[in-house]
Amino acid sequence: MTDSPPSIAIIGGTGALGGGLAARWAQAGHAVIIGSRSPDKAARAAAAIEAGAGAPSVRGMGNAEAAAAGDIVVVTVPYANHTTILDQIGAAVRGKIVVDATVPLTPPKVGTARLPEHGSAAQAAQAILGAGAVVVSALHNVAAHKLAKAAPIDCDVLVCSDDEAARAAVVALVRALGLRGLHAGPLANSAAAEALTSVLITINRRYKVDGAGIRITGDLADDLADDLADDLAGGG
Repeated sequence: MTDSPPSIAIIGGTGALGGGLAARWAQAGHAVIIGSRSPDKAARAAAAIEAGAGAPSVRGMGNAEAAAAGDIVVVTVPYANHTTILDQIGAAVRGKIVVDATVPLTPPKVGTARLPEHGSAAQAAQAILGAGAVVVSALHNVAAHKLAKAAPIDCDVLVCSDDEAARAAVVALVRALGLRGLHAGPLANSAAAEALTSVLITINRRYKVDGAGIRITGDLADDLADDLADDLAGGG
């Protein structure tokens, strides 16, 4: 008998990125909780998502309640709301993995990379949440509208954290989305993934690309197989 996959609370789950992630993880068999500033809006978004076989119905709650209910918490909020939301859920995420997909975009020049004082949004998140939570950076460079579709996505996901076990757990979650997650080093390396979003926005505009992503070249098959074996051995 295998353990149930971890439940996932998506803070900002009514947005395009959060909604796409919720639908894919629910289809993959995870219990998913959508968080929003408006519990009613979260409930409506949850009701519109069909869970996969064996998975419970998606639930909708306020942000703090959702963060308390999930085993792993995923933050998919605009950068302008980043600090406020983290302050609201801080007490609820103690002892948990917090996956931060926030990109420090500054309108109107979102095609220009502007990293915050801490070096990256993920490092700022870790500073706000403190040692009680483990921040993992991921999912910055995947087009939200592609996640919302059932079609395969030709894109890699860079996963950064100072905690190797937490990083491996999130690589496994990325795999459940149907994407290739790659261990990309410590949390400081999130600066590269976050800045890449502005680069991809510029490429989308210049070349009229429908959601450019990144792909790491080279023969990674053996290393990825080793990662998968390690994840399974560790219960990830």
